Amino acid sequence: MKEYENYIFDLYGTLVDIHTDEWKTSFWKKVSQIFLVHGTEYDPLKLKENYFSLTEELEKKKKKKGHHIEIDLMEVFKELYRLKGVTADEKMLRDTMEGFRKFSLTHLRLYAGTRELLKMLKRNNKGVYLLSNAQEVFTMKELKDLGIADDFDDIFISSLVGYKKPDPCFFKTLIEARHLDVRECLMIGNDLYCDIKGAMDVSMDAYYIHSKLSPKERYDVKPTYLQEGMDLEALKRKIERSFR
Repeated sequence: MKEYENYIFDLYGTLVDIHTDEWKTSFWKKVSQIFLVHGTEYDPLKLKENYFSLTEELEKKKKKKGHHIEIDLMEVFKELYRLKGVTADEKMLRDTMEGFRKFSLTHLRLYAGTRELLKMLKRNNKGVYLLSNAQEVFTMKELKDLGIADDFDDIFISSLVGYKKPDPCFFKTLIEARHLDVRECLMIGNDLYCDIKGAMDVSMDAYYIHSKLSPKERYDVKPTYLQEGMDLEALKRKIERSFR
């Protein structure tokens, strides 16, 4: 393994172990209570139906040929309130979305070795970046709660950019904003399509971690490096050896 100047990480499934469930009726009952607190009454099943239909409509509206777009779910929640005649301000929307995320999570935790890996890279004066297909409202709070928000030189979240991995536009947003040389960058992720193909499409080396959370679909993509199983301590050792 060669030494790089910049290490770019996927978040969920790579640094963070996560599981969410947005399908249970009990979940939507809890979410309907959040809306009720803000003066908006929803039948749980109707709320669920509206949420998924509005999400699908917005994705179709934003769709661009040849691109992988990302919507901002804040627009969906804003419309859910508007349908009930309520004009929601940003604080109301953020409170609602944070509650939504809280109730959807069954677990959220760092993988063993995450903190040590990130801090080792910083000690060695490497650029450390996050490139995540995610919603800013959810992710920034979770990064802070997990204690790793300050371990990155910069954070790029798809809901803010409008594109998501594997779209080259998402990768190029980071590359151009930080004036990175792709030859000195390594993308690290657990998704062969989004993380690995996306990186290689912009001529960036890629380290694929095939873990339990990796999508089951297989693609004709050959990563620069392959690791079977989630073991960030092993990854840390490999990177450290490349410095010598």
